[in-house]
Amino acid sequence: MGLQQEVMEQMKIAMKAKDSVALESLRAIKSALLLANTESGASELTEADEIKLVQKLVKQRKDSAAIFTEQGRADLAEPELAQAVVIEKFLPEQLTEEEIKKVVIMAIDSTGASGMKDMGKVMGIVSKELAGQADGKTISTIVKNKLS
Repeated sequence: MGLQQEVMEQMKIAMKAKDSVALESLRAIKSALLLANTESGASELTEADEIKLVQKLVKQRKDSAAIFTEQGRADLAEPELAQAVVIEKFLPEQLTEEEIKKVVIMAIDSTGASGMKDMGKVMGIVSKELAGQADGKTISTIVKNKLS
């Protein structure tokens, strides 16, 4: 079942359960999918495109929550984090830091990377391999630690 159908099914369940947080989150996913599908010259979304789109939505929610928390607005941060949790359910299972480290080490060995100047090469390989399974910020931190 495609992401759009899955979102629609979950929306029906959320409506019946009167779960406003889940419903708002699902509507955000549906809206983003519709926008991506109707962009001029856009072809059918691949599964990788859908994963990137959902990751972007989660990142937006978490970034907004962080800003609200910095400004002492927990009342605004909580709904953002709640929506992020609902949206994350549509992502593949996230890898642990240890699993990410193994992939980073393999990428460093295969490219022969020796320092920070090779970070871009390593990041490209690891990001492609772990698409949707790991956060870019986590990957970046691990790559920096291994290359420095």
